[in-house]
Amino acid sequence: MIYKFIDIFIHLDKYLSQAISDYGGWTYLILFLIVFCETGLVVTPFLPGDSLLFAAGAFAAAGSFKLGWLLFLLPLATIMGDNLNYWIGHGLGPKVFNYEKSRFFNREHLERTHAFYQKYGGMTIIYARFIPIIRTFAPFVAGIGRMNYGWFLGYSLIGCLLWVGIFVLGGYFFGNIPMVKRNFTIVIFAIIAISVLPAFIHYYKHKLSIRKK
Repeated sequence: MIYKFIDIFIHLDKYLSQAISDYGGWTYLILFLIVFCETGLVVTPFLPGDSLLFAAGAFAAAGSFKLGWLLFLLPLATIMGDNLNYWIGHGLGPKVFNYEKSRFFNREHLERTHAFYQKYGGMTIIYARFIPIIRTFAPFVAGIGRMNYGWFLGYSLIGCLLWVGIFVLGGYFFGNIPMVKRNFTIVIFAIIAISVLPAFIHYYKHKLSIRKK
């Protein structure tokens, strides 16, 4: 099962092509649900995000998707996911920090996002949109901290539009360049690596500051 999941990540173009072939227009719904769950459910931060948007944009350039539908449905999925996550955090409240790590809930990810939130404030909702795992926990932590919902919604809207726009349009304009198309797997790896780099640097700095104390 783990091997299959990794294989999907590595060969995202192949599986997306197969989904389009098998399900046609219903593939929009599949993309919508993946983006919604990756954003809206604290237990699914491992789902593809940046790479999936880039791949979807590349397929739109090839005529498999309508670009307009992607730029409408995927921001909508992201905003809806953010809002669900916010209200789940709002309902659970600060007591969630007392939960022990489990196979479905990673307390370390929560605390790391909380530290990120303390450093950047409301702008975390925008910054975190471009960082895997942290983007899943950011609205959750905002809800726990009872961030003003109007401000949260504004930050969320900006972050979602930027995130989807940058990666979908990036795939649309660059995904079918012959060199990129021939090395699509390497490009996906590069996107994932660049995406997780800020979180890795932040985590390393955090551990370094603890050792110095």
